[in-house]
Amino acid sequence: MAKLIYSAITSLDGYVADTDGRFDWAEPDEELHKFVNERERLVGTYLYGRRLYDVMVAWEKFDLAGLPPFIRDYAHIWRAAEKIVYSRTLEIPASDRTRIEREFDPEAVRQLKASSSRDITVGGPELATEAFRTELIDECRLYVTPVVIGGGYPAMPSHLRVWLELLDERRFRSGVVQLHYRVAKVDG
Repeated sequence: MAKLIYSAITSLDGYVADTDGRFDWAEPDEELHKFVNERERLVGTYLYGRRLYDVMVAWEKFDLAGLPPFIRDYAHIWRAAEKIVYSRTLEIPASDRTRIEREFDPEAVRQLKASSSRDITVGGPELATEAFRTELIDECRLYVTPVVIGGGYPAMPSHLRVWLELLDERRFRSGVVQLHYRVAKVDG
């Protein structure tokens, strides 16, 4: 049975993007990218909302010639994984190994978890909130970046109390801290 993991790069004050939707402050350096690559190598399926998919699909189109090996490695990892995009408006996916679902169906995700041999990640705070609300998320991996952006799109759900158990943490030379939690309980 696969785990469903919510993974996000977040500012110190808890946002994945600023009020303008920018996240240029979150670009990982080589050390962090290599660490993330090793975690992502275990993922078989990515669950995305439309906005995050529109950002991530660039990995499908990058010309990899001349890019550093750790960047090329991530592109290969991303391209090899299955992707499910939840969107009411997207007609045709812009990447291979991608299917579109019109609605987030918790039961379908439960079945996917039960039938998958590789882990699944949920990306984007809005989709993650739905997965938290329906008690589907098993673990969180937050990459806390040493910057305060003062507002924007929250990394974690509002109006839910999520109890977490720390499994691991790691510090990087850049000042980023990775916090790895097990979801213990959700009160909504």
